[in-house]
Amino acid sequence: MKEKVRIFLPEEKVNARIAEIAKQISADYAGKEVHLICVLKGSVFFMCELAKRITVPVTMDFMSVSSYGNDTKSSGVVKIIKDLDEPLEGKDVLVIEDIVDSGRTLSYLLDILSHRNPKSLRLCTLLDKPERRVTQVSVDYTCFNIPDEFVVGYGLDYAQKYRNLPFVGIVEFENE
Repeated sequence: MKEKVRIFLPEEKVNARIAEIAKQISADYAGKEVHLICVLKGSVFFMCELAKRITVPVTMDFMSVSSYGNDTKSSGVVKIIKDLDEPLEGKDVLVIEDIVDSGRTLSYLLDILSHRNPKSLRLCTLLDKPERRVTQVSVDYTCFNIPDEFVVGYGLDYAQKYRNLPFVGIVEFENE
C-alpha cells in the first residue's frame, strides 16, 4: 500500500493557534516561570514553536515514554524510555503533548509526575481526539480538537516519516 498525505490543518492556521495558546499560557503564568516537559518525539516541533511565543521565563526538559512497543496498538503497559534530567519539586510544570487520544499513557505519566511534587501540573496538546478517550485526562490547553483520523506532520509520524511537515495532514492509503 502506498500512502498520500492530504492537508488537514494548514501551516498558517497551526501557527496562528499556537500563538493564541502561547498568549493564554503567558497570561496564566504571569509573574512565574513555567517548566515545559516535552513528551518525545512527536511534541518537539510543537513545544519549540510554543516556547518561542511564550513571554514568561521558560525552562525545558524532555521525557520519552512508550506503551506501544513494536505494535500499533497500546499494550497498556507504560515504559519510561528517557526520564527527566531535573527534579520537578516546587515548579510550575506544563506537559507538552502532540496528540491526546485514548488518554492511557498520558494519565499514567501525569500520575507519575504529580508524585514528584510540582507546584502545579498542567497539560497542553496540539491535537485532541476526545472521542477516542478511554481514560479521563484533563487537558488545560488544546490547540485543535480533531476527528478520529490518522494524522501526521508537525511532529506526528507514520513509520517515522512526515514529522517535518509544516502542517497537519491526514494519511490516506492507496492500493498500488
